[in-house]
Amino acid sequence: MRTLHSRFTAALVVAALALTPFVRGQDTKPAAPSAPAAPTVASSAIATPPDGEKATKALVDSPRHGEWVDIALPAGADGKAATLKTWVSYPERKDNAPVVLVVHEIFGMTDWIRAVADQLAAEGFIAVAPDLLSGKGPNGGATDSFAGDAVRDAIRKLDPNEVVARLDAARAYAIALPAATKKTACIGFCWGGTTTWTYATKQPALDAAIVYYGTAPDSKDALATITCPVLGLYGADDQRVTSTVEKTKTLAAEAGKTFTPKIYDGAGHGFLRQQTGRDGKNEAAAKAAWAETVALLKATLEAKAVK
Repeated sequence: MRTLHSRFTAALVVAALALTPFVRGQDTKPAAPSAPAAPTVASSAIATPPDGEKATKALVDSPRHGEWVDIALPAGADGKAATLKTWVSYPERKDNAPVVLVVHEIFGMTDWIRAVADQLAAEGFIAVAPDLLSGKGPNGGATDSFAGDAVRDAIRKLDPNEVVARLDAARAYAIALPAATKKTACIGFCWGGTTTWTYATKQPALDAAIVYYGTAPDSKDALATITCPVLGLYGADDQRVTSTVEKTKTLAAEAGKTFTPKIYDGAGHGFLRQQTGRDGKNEAAAKAAWAETVALLKATLEAKAVK
């Protein structure tokens, strides 16, 4: 990484330089497993996505263009054509933009996920958020066709291989857009975080993967297939997930892969969506984690290739 887009602020340049080991192509080795270091990226100059309660208004007020598209999928076993309902948020910039795939939580497609995509667009990326329940609901519907907890049950029943194929379709659609570059990353939350780990093991063309409170494959062989840096963002008070981080660090180090976890004191599960929780700890974690997110994306997707 030697140059960044001219519109980056000086503060973000410093932040990106701190993440130099993330840039693909450099000969770096993961450090031996140890307690996660404190966040090093300054977050004051970077706007955080809205929390769940403010997401709908943020979408209404956004100056950026967002639209629903239907991405063609291979015909199913019944021979019927299928489509992937997908939200696309576009940045306001004069040159082509890299792509970030956004993988939703176990709640399926929500206004909050679309608002996260919009905030990624505010940072200069084309954000593509597929509804992975497309065609799985009543009468062939998507997330909005389910009632109550039926959404969670449907998410749990999704075939992981089909999910990967759908993310591949979304990625292929996105990088073919006239306004896009070929650089891509994937970011996911909760179930989507775990799915992002899986996708990183299956899609070698990814330039970065960012996991919010999701668990990794429990296998060194699986992690060994990853070809991009992975950033993991966790709440210290989310033991169900965060207790797996040390083992993941060990396996990633043994596999020679770059995995950088950040664990935020006092924050709980889902802290980016639930920013008002836990006496300010979730909000502090959200700001710090989002700064790390943006810095890594800009370092890996915007940086010119090192010769």
